[in-house]
Amino acid sequence: MGYPHKSHPRETPVLSKHFGDPEARTLAGWRQRGGYRALEQALGMAPADIVNVVKESGLRGRGGAGFPTGMKWSFMKPGDGKPHYLCCNADESEPGTFKDREIMRWTPHALIEGCALGAHAIGAETAYIYIRGEFTEPLQVMEAAVQEAYRDGILGKSAMGTGKRIDVHVHKGAGAYICGEETALMNSLEGRRGNPRIKPPFPAVAGLFGQPTTINNVETLAAVPHILTNGAQWYKDMCLSSPKSTGSKLFSVCGNIRKPGNYEVTMGFPFKEFLYDLCGGPLQGRKFKAIIPGGSSVPIQTVEEAEATLMDYEGFVAQGTMLGSGGVIVFDDSQCMVKQIARLARFYAHESCAQCTQCREGTAWTTRILERIEHGDGTMEDLDTLMEIGENMTGKTICVLSDSCATPVFSGLKKWRHEFEAHIKQKRCPMRAAVAA
Repeated sequence: MGYPHKSHPRETPVLSKHFGDPEARTLAGWRQRGGYRALEQALGMAPADIVNVVKESGLRGRGGAGFPTGMKWSFMKPGDGKPHYLCCNADESEPGTFKDREIMRWTPHALIEGCALGAHAIGAETAYIYIRGEFTEPLQVMEAAVQEAYRDGILGKSAMGTGKRIDVHVHKGAGAYICGEETALMNSLEGRRGNPRIKPPFPAVAGLFGQPTTINNVETLAAVPHILTNGAQWYKDMCLSSPKSTGSKLFSVCGNIRKPGNYEVTMGFPFKEFLYDLCGGPLQGRKFKAIIPGGSSVPIQTVEEAEATLMDYEGFVAQGTMLGSGGVIVFDDSQCMVKQIARLARFYAHESCAQCTQCREGTAWTTRILERIEHGDGTMEDLDTLMEIGENMTGKTICVLSDSCATPVFSGLKKWRHEFEAHIKQKRCPMRAAVAA
């Protein structure tokens, strides 16, 4: 159960500082490493003051959307006479992303502290950590840590002896990707089918159990105690490019690369240096061909685009993609892009909740057509059909799952159309034929 790599001098270990350290899992070990000092500080502050510190820091949601965390918290109105809820989205199911599970595996109390702190800031007495169903070990570690926190009086009817009630509950999902969408997550918590809800009303108005609710990602909440302890300016100073992208960010790296694993760097880090220096570059005898920088739902980059990118929200957008969840998937020149894009589409077709016609039908037909092309049975008309289906899937559904399926298809046809055409003309996969030869 080792950690994938040792820290590189150019990394910025904040959240990942204690990854691989078994002692950091325990309450005693976490306290020795400075744990729960931020929560103790926060419980003596007015909720609005905590929100203002987080606002000033520039922290943005680390789950994919990148919405300013302090602003999201400010939508909640403490003292409105309603019960408030905080939901931690730990349903990390985006292909290529495996950072949140490491936070839960190695530093569970960091997340508990972030949840308790966030709950106090938005006037909530109850927080739920919704964990992906397949995360067996993180679930066990988190449940044990929550029990420790209750035994020590950190959580409960008088959190840290302040007389303020903060409860944190761990909830196991059932392995549905769609439950990573915030409103589907709330439906699942309520015991209903995990279908996304139409907005408005937004969660801050009517969320979990019909009450004001805030949903934050694991990495987002785990960053908050550090901000409170070290100050907003400290977090703002961790910035190599755009002032709109502050702090450090965890990136999960997998695929055809020498050193896969989780890396934490300051926002604005050069993507070229990240891929070739920190992650070791391509496998021996190979070259990079394509990079997905933010989980499978963001546009695919060519190598040239990736090498010109600065790793922050604005930097990825400037190169035609998005930071997303920070799940970096690398393809080298041995990979068939038609096969890989068909594989992504098949995932989204399988995970669609089928509530929206455009998604239910669009993801299924996209997958069938792509697989037909991959196996050498496609036609040139299929390429136009894929684009047409994609247009009908984009921006027309309750959530963005159908958009996520269309996105790699659009970028794939734009940048690797020649591979699609080669499959159609040769009636087989040229890459597979070359390997066989």
